[in-house]
Amino acid sequence: MLRLLVALICFAVAPEVTFAAEGHGLPGASMSLLWALPFAGILLCIATGPLFFAHVWEHHYGKISAAWAALVILPMVLGYGFGTALYSVLHTMLLEYMSFIILLFALFTISGGILVSGNIHGTPMVNSGLLLIGAILASIVGTTGASMIMIRPMIRANDNRRHNVHVIVFFIFLVSNIGGSLTPLGDPPLFLGFLRGVDFFWTTTHMLPMAAFITAIVLGAFFLLDTYLYRREGAQAPVVDPTPDTRVRIRGLVNIPLLLGVIAAILMSGIWKPGISFTIHGVELELQNLLRDAIIVVLAFVSLVVSKQEFREANGFNWGPILEVAKIFAAIFVCIIPVIAILQAGLDGGFAPLVALVTNADGTPDNLAYFWMTGILSSFLDNAPTYLVFFEMGGGDPQVLMTTLSKTLLAISAGAVFMGANTYIGNAPNFMVYAIARNAGVNMPSFFGYMLWSGAILIPTFILVSFVFF
Repeated sequence: MLRLLVALICFAVAPEVTFAAEGHGLPGASMSLLWALPFAGILLCIATGPLFFAHVWEHHYGKISAAWAALVILPMVLGYGFGTALYSVLHTMLLEYMSFIILLFALFTISGGILVSGNIHGTPMVNSGLLLIGAILASIVGTTGASMIMIRPMIRANDNRRHNVHVIVFFIFLVSNIGGSLTPLGDPPLFLGFLRGVDFFWTTTHMLPMAAFITAIVLGAFFLLDTYLYRREGAQAPVVDPTPDTRVRIRGLVNIPLLLGVIAAILMSGIWKPGISFTIHGVELELQNLLRDAIIVVLAFVSLVVSKQEFREANGFNWGPILEVAKIFAAIFVCIIPVIAILQAGLDGGFAPLVALVTNADGTPDNLAYFWMTGILSSFLDNAPTYLVFFEMGGGDPQVLMTTLSKTLLAISAGAVFMGANTYIGNAPNFMVYAIARNAGVNMPSFFGYMLWSGAILIPTFILVSFVFF
């Protein structure tokens, strides 16, 4: 709905300008790597801000993000003209950013009205079951939604355990990252792929074997470790449980049909093709996508009306996280415009050395290199824009990537989703879970302490994945 409103305003107040993307796009082959500096700068700020200058970042992240975006827009206007700059920004914001942020807003809002109340005792079997439920839920309500629904019950179940840090660490591995790999709803990179034309169920069918393989290994490692620590604790005096066991109940069930409505709206936009579109300054907005976004926004507002406020308060629900994501990603989507233009030039562009690293001598993609390069960058940068960079590097044509180069798309998708778990900053829910756990009294490891955990558990798993799947 928001995107439709923006489009209608543009249509009403601006004169029609007809350009073809190819004729009036940015000349990526002749653009220098200086154009990539704002993109690198904003990602560096996102990675370091919450950790090293948290107070400044918390109060000024919007201004910092806007400044990086301005360093792209103003040179585009001066170097290539207002028309090209306007088309480039509108194309990205109307076709990708608005749908992206609308989906995140809806999943965040609807899942925030679902409360898991009560408490159970965190035995190894119970903890493993909760992690598996959370991982499955992540592909339905997104990694952020599943993390926010499940983290507090997980903390309560283990708040009388002497050793509970590992529970939260594995929660980040499985619920905040790996579990979101089966649908475009699960993790932002996959939804960006859907917006680029990747079929909804391509993700499910192609990612399922690898996701099941990784989940089995990581969950198995957790069960063995948790069993060992649980038995050690049994020989010691018990810790008084601050939250005694009570009946577990799922409240706010009225939101479940709303989540199903979101899924139905997305499937509708992928199946129904009426052939009706609106052109705004050369940007073609298809009716089914406008309708999808309008339905999703309406479902989010219905959730706000029908959900009890007490459930949201118990979940610690507030608008801060989604506002931060909206502002930061608006700037990211602007800053990535020239980067994608250069990548589209392939070996003729400034990123030719990077393209060469993921290309075999015969010109075919090196899928193993795609997996690790996407994954390593997703570990330290946000995995959504990283996915876009390598999607374009792989050719950017969804039909080719889903068929002839399906292994390449699988490598990019897997690297972005799975390796976002390697650090606190690889995926948005990671740091949110970290903050909630610390506030609840869990002695969470430092940034580098967490990387010791991921290095010991995840990196060997990903090496094994390399041999089995690539």
